[in-house]
Amino acid sequence: MWAFCIGALLIITITHWLYRWRNPRCNGKLPPGSMGLPLLGETLQFFTPNTSSDIPPFIKKRMQRYGPIFRTSLVGRPVVISTDSDLNYFIFQQEGHMFQSWYPDTFTEIFGRQNVGSLHGFMYRYLKNMVLNLFGPESLRKMLPEVEQVACRKLQRWSSQDTVELKEATASMIFDLTAKKLISYDQDNSSENLRENFVAFIQGLISFPLDIPGTAYHKCLQGRQRAMKMLKNMLQERRENPRKHRTDFYDYVLEELQKETTILTEAIALDLMFVLLFASFETTSLALTLAVKFLSDCPLVLKKLTEEHEAILKNRQKADSGLTWKEYKSMTYTFQFINETVRLANIVPGIFRKALTDVHFKGYTIPAGWAVMVCPPAVHLDPAKYEDPLAFNPSRWTGMETNTASKHFMAFGGGMRFCVGTDFTKVQMAVFLHCLVTKYRWQPIKGGNIVRTPGLQFPNGFYVQITKKDVTPESS
Repeated sequence: MWAFCIGALLIITITHWLYRWRNPRCNGKLPPGSMGLPLLGETLQFFTPNTSSDIPPFIKKRMQRYGPIFRTSLVGRPVVISTDSDLNYFIFQQEGHMFQSWYPDTFTEIFGRQNVGSLHGFMYRYLKNMVLNLFGPESLRKMLPEVEQVACRKLQRWSSQDTVELKEATASMIFDLTAKKLISYDQDNSSENLRENFVAFIQGLISFPLDIPGTAYHKCLQGRQRAMKMLKNMLQERRENPRKHRTDFYDYVLEELQKETTILTEAIALDLMFVLLFASFETTSLALTLAVKFLSDCPLVLKKLTEEHEAILKNRQKADSGLTWKEYKSMTYTFQFINETVRLANIVPGIFRKALTDVHFKGYTIPAGWAVMVCPPAVHLDPAKYEDPLAFNPSRWTGMETNTASKHFMAFGGGMRFCVGTDFTKVQMAVFLHCLVTKYRWQPIKGGNIVRTPGLQFPNGFYVQITKKDVTPESS
């Protein structure tokens, strides 16, 4: 009898728990959707790679079934996913009031608990202003000649090789430049390879969060640990041997740390440095690789882009002078091309926030404490906004603003957290494309397949043969 009662009580408890899991409490009407399996939710479906250029299948299937706003559960957390441009815009505008930046615990383990994405209010604005000292317009204007020199030097080297794996090559180029500006790091004069640790970190970044030796996630955490150790040692060495004049971002950080009234800590500074190094080279190299692939597939776009850059050379008084800021700002079609590239690339497929209070929108309620995921790909590939959205067509940006976020374009985020490195990314892309199309031709050899995941997308082994324009390639 007692066994029967205990069994019945257990069944009732489990049934009630399952009901509550599938039907969360809400002071209003929850968006439609499924919470998936208990604890696991729909995590496995969410992490399924996508080999198409369309909206991820996980999102698209649920949009068709539930509409543009729906609920799910990821890694044990209730989440509302928004593909609605109005709600997305509202979320960005209500940063710090009804929503705040939030990422899963696995993210903060990877990027650090003091990373800039997890900080709010005054602390976030303080760090943002610090970064703008490095990546703001005035600094970029001074940096322009160096960016051009690096691009020309790398292309010259690659043209002497049989083939180049473009994603790896551009990532190395951008990392070297960024590391030099941030911490005066020079791989040729260093006993340790900082980028190798980032490579190990990236390879496990998008993996199931199982911290067991041998798993990709464990290797990711180990890569971060080694990179952070190197950054900390460099900071300590700089502290022991200070410079007379500020030459990089570390000098600026040390000045801030020495102030009596500073709110900056060494832990926050190191996490910031780690995120800046990662974000600057990984996302930009992905965008550049896809840009070259799009040019390879669209000869008319390549022709128009080349004409714009050759016109810049023809209008110079001195043919061998370098790019000027005025010339850079005149690249109208190039900026349209960059916007179209990042629109289709969808390098950041999800932007997370957390509701600070119950939020009522279009008849639905997002409960306080719930996570919200803004889904840029669904907006960027909306046929109601972009005619033939999967087609690569830079001219669709004619007459449109190409330097800000909007309800229908959020490749660089939106609101107060609009990416501070946006201008740095555009400078690197525009300058590289200028050097490439005016001096070189290239021939895709193999690869270029895109595998999209909920974190980053990876052009799969995009190999090209690069030759100078005054040299006829064997393949022609």
